[in-house]
Order: sequence, then structure tokens, then C-alpha cells
Amino acid sequence: MHQLKIALLSYRSAPFSGGQGIFVKELSNALFKRGHKIDVISGPPMPMLDPGIKLIKLEGLNLFETFSFRDRVSKLWNKKDKDFLDYYDFFKTLIGGFPEMYSFGERVKKYLSQKKDYDIVIDNQSLSSGMLEIQKNYPFVEIIHHPITKDFKYDLIYSNGYIQRFFKKRWYSFLKMNKKVAPKLKKIITVSLNSKKDIAIDFKADSKRIHVIPNGLDLKVFKKNDLLERENFKIVTVASADVPLKGLDTTLKAISLILDKYPNTKLSVVGNPRENGHTERLIRQLNLTNHVSFKTNLSKEEVAYEYQSSSLAVISSLYEGFGFPAAEAMACGTPIISSNSSALPEIVQDFGQLYEPGNSDALKECIENFYLNRPSFNNLAQKGSLYANETFNWEKIALDYEEQFLETIEKFNSC
Repeated sequence: MHQLKIALLSYRSAPFSGGQGIFVKELSNALFKRGHKIDVISGPPMPMLDPGIKLIKLEGLNLFETFSFRDRVSKLWNKKDKDFLDYYDFFKTLIGGFPEMYSFGERVKKYLSQKKDYDIVIDNQSLSSGMLEIQKNYPFVEIIHHPITKDFKYDLIYSNGYIQRFFKKRWYSFLKMNKKVAPKLKKIITVSLNSKKDIAIDFKADSKRIHVIPNGLDLKVFKKNDLLERENFKIVTVASADVPLKGLDTTLKAISLILDKYPNTKLSVVGNPRENGHTERLIRQLNLTNHVSFKTNLSKEEVAYEYQSSSLAVISSLYEGFGFPAAEAMACGTPIISSNSSALPEIVQDFGQLYEPGNSDALKECIENFYLNRPSFNNLAQKGSLYANETFNWEKIALDYEEQFLETIEKFNSC
């Protein structure tokens, strides 16, 4: 296998939240260890990359770093060498849109038009119109974790009133671009069979052009820790608070239902609640203030500790393209209860208990079942840990990516 020079594109790469920065870091490192030369080309916020991997910054205004109008005006005013895209970003954001995908695509298209020495270009889910031009000039692969149409669907379902729905539609206006771009892409890699099906349906992409490669884990971090004693009544869940897709409401309601029998139950939420937002109000309404804690801005090691110190992990998502929390909990040997939704059954397999998504009564019964049958759950968790180590191994996954890259390069050169 000869060394490839790879450009890995990421329109935003927050290193601790949102998953994109973490994925870019892990994939670039896995490919670098295979001997390839990797340039990560990113918009803000920027990822934290391992040594040996070059970061090329395509600086936008990073307007979503703040929701203060004054701060956003200041960002525009103070930026040197402003261009059309900066003004576009500002005014698109001002009317409630999300312009980062389009603008990044235009910026990276301009950058790559002056640089021709990459063997292949990989884009992480921007699905921007600029990618179609790049695809003409380079062997090109788009990575789509899941169609954002699913986020839009659940955001609309859980919106309150016409005004909120209006602004949700404004925010998700980038989906029009995504739906135009996806059917024209020559190769797409996604992370689960469920995502492949949904991309083909929602984006009308040819399923023959969509290839499934699961996500990997840092198995040096997400692993069993037999020296750490698990807390008998500690339950861990991962949820971006106030994001309906993650189903945190279901978990909170289930916890409130079980406290009469198991008053020592504590829920640790890896996520950041919005101040005085929906989740905080629900916690007060359910009298759960003393039973729920939030852990924010955690390192990988700290997230792993939450799994390793918990007796149970609950994954209550209404939709997951892959389901990192399920895979991470499995790798840590933590018993799992998961919603029977989207890609989660693919990840959990037979190593955890599944319940109907959104059904807090069903989740409550599953948690009771766990408390009454800990040994059988722990036995499944031991087997699940072995499965996770075999399946979500970045060394194996990097080989699968290589195979797809070489096929893409060969087809491009033959044309």
C-alpha cells in the first residue's frame, strides 16, 4: 500500500461536542498510522489533531460561538480582508439560517482550485454545492453519518407553536442544498445499514453508491476498568440536552417513575443543559433535582469514567445514525438498555435490552428488570465488550476506508 496524500474536509470540528471534531481526529489518526499523509481542512471551531497531521484553517466568522447580536456584529466588523462569504454568513445567520455548510464548501473549493496534489478528497457531511465542483477535479468521497432530515423531523414534532416551527424551517433551509447535492455524488460512505437506507430514501441517493463502514472507538480509552468499582444505582446517559432527537425526556420520566422502589437511583447525563431551558424545567417539574447531574466538556477519559463507574447505561435516542454512546458503553463493559430505534439495534445486537423509543413506562420496566437481574445483564455486557473490541477497532476500519479510497481513485483515473 503506497502512501496517499489525503485532504479531509470538515466544515466545523468542535473537539469536545457535536461529534464531528472527534470523528475527524480519530479517522485522521487511524489513516496517519497506516502511513498516509493527512491534511485536515476545517472551518471553525477547529479540531485538536494528533502530531503529524496538518491542520489547514479556513477561517469563517464562527458566528455560532455566540448568540449575542452585538458579538456577531463585532466579529464581522473586526475581521480583516472580509469577502462576500463573510457578509453572506452574517446576514443568513441574522434571519435565522445556518450558512456554514454552503460557505465552507465555497471556501474549500477556492482553496483546492489552487492546489492539485491530493490523491483523494474526503468531505465529512457538509453536502455543500461546492463539493460537486471538487468532485470533478479530484477523486472524492462524501461521508454522511445520517441524513439531517431526521433531526428536522423530530425538531418539528417537538416544536411549540407556529413561530418556533417557522424558525426551525428557516434554520434547516440548508437541507434543500443537501438534497440537490447527494444524488449527484459518486461515492458516499455511511456508518450503518439504517443510515444507508435513510440516505437513499430521504436524499434520493443511489444505494449502489453508498458503502457502509462503522465508526471506530479509541479502545485504549473506552475499555473495561476492573479496578474501578461501579456504583450500584448510578445510571449514565449521553444527551445533548434540549435536543429532542436524544430522547432525554423519556429517560427523565422513567427515572421519576422508578424512585418509589429504588430511591437511591442517580442519573448522570453527559451533556450540557440549556440554562432555564426545557430540560431544566422538566427536572424541576418531576422533582428530580437531587437525582440528576450533568457532566459537560468532558475529555474522552472522563466520558469513559462515567461509563466505567456506572452500573447501567441508557440510550434513549429517538434516532441515531450510528450510536456512539451504545458502542462506547459496550466497549467499557457497561450493561445497556437502548431504544429500539434506527441504527441502535445494529450496534447493540443481542448484548443489551431494547425498548420502544419514547415510551418511558417501557424504559422504567427495563430498568426494574436490570435491578432484579444484574448478573444476566453483566454477563451480556462482558460479551458485548468483546464484540465492541472486534467491531469498532480503528485499525480494521482504516483498512476498509483504504479499500474504498483506492476504488474511488481507480475509477477517477480511468475516466
